[in-house]
Formats: sequence, structure tokens, C-alpha cells
Amino acid sequence: MLITPAPRARTAPAEGPWLFPPGPPGRPAATACRTPRPPGLPHAVLFDRDGTLIEDVPYNGDPRRVRLMPHARAAVDTVRSWGVPVAVVSNQSGVARGLLDQRQVRAVQERVEALLGPFAVWAVCPHGPDDGCACRKPAPGLVHAVCERLGTDPRRVAVIGDIGSDLAAARAAGARGLLVPTPVTRAEETDAAPETAPDLLAAVRLLLPGAQGAA
Repeated sequence: MLITPAPRARTAPAEGPWLFPPGPPGRPAATACRTPRPPGLPHAVLFDRDGTLIEDVPYNGDPRRVRLMPHARAAVDTVRSWGVPVAVVSNQSGVARGLLDQRQVRAVQERVEALLGPFAVWAVCPHGPDDGCACRKPAPGLVHAVCERLGTDPRRVAVIGDIGSDLAAARAAGARGLLVPTPVTRAEETDAAPETAPDLLAAVRLLLPGAQGAA
């Protein structure tokens, strides 16, 4: 039986997204990647968190409940093997609802990185659906924030997610969007997606020319 934590007192939302570097607090933030890449490769691949990299446990702040989605490790490793930075873009409305705090969000991040390795940057929206922020997907703010941190053009990155708001954020930012449907993905979201893949590894192989034979 899934137990949803009791809400805390709601705090005023932050002005913009939370941007976290990889690893424990205090590690330097990611900088722009200057390594030349073969033509056709994205400058970065941005993954949604819940339902894409890890199983979607509503408002989860407990790293012990983190479980990887199928092929997540192989997919992320494949992107890294081509010298392409990986990042995470995640709505976490549990913060605005008083169900999570920043410490818990970071604890889950550190567990994900223990399983998948470090991501260049994490961009997290702590707002609720009615807060009117510019970062909550389907708005493009998280994608823009990652691209600014990495020093790249949103039109040169790809976003992989499991629901329509992930692709809408990519489209609004001018990025390429790719849907990996799950049982919670609505049929109309799948039908509207410009590109779909059956799993994460298949998705990154679509993004990386020549990676079809990668393990």
C-alpha cells in the first residue's frame, strides 16, 4: 500500500528552478563542454526523472524507494560513451505542496547518481501547477536553464520523457523531443509525439548516429 507523506506547511516557491551539480553538495557546477563532437550528435541529452530514468513513486523523497526503469543504465552509459553530456529536467511539485524539501530532492538525486553515475546538471522545478512559473514542464524553463549552464543552444539538445509535458517543454524550447511511453502515458500523448521509442536504449540509439550497435 502506497503511503503519501503528510503535507508540511507550504512555503513560498522559489523564483526559478533549482540547479544542482552532480554529487554531494559543494561539488563545483558543470561548465560548458568544449570537446568537438562528430556531426549529427546532440550537444546534450536531457532526461526526465520520474517514469523515465526511475520508477514514478509520487512525491518520493526516500532514496530507498528509487528503482531504475528498464535499460536506464545502458542508455545513459551509451550517451556518455559518445562524449555527450547528460542532464535531468524534473518537475517536483511535492515541494510546493509541502510534501518534500530540498534535502529530500537531493537525497533522491544522489541515489540516482549512485546507480547511473553523475549527470552534468540537474534542473528541478519546485513549483505547483498553479504557481505560474516559467520552469514547470510543459514550459521550457528547465530546458533553457540546463542549456545556459552547459553553454549550448536548446536547438542542439534532445529531451527524453514519458509524458506529453516533457515533449511540450522540448518543443517550446526548440529542442528535439522523444517519448518513451509507459502504462501511464496517455494514448493521445503517444499519438502526438513526433518520435517515440519502446525503451530508453532504443531512444538514445535514435539520437546517436552509429550507436545502433552499442551494447
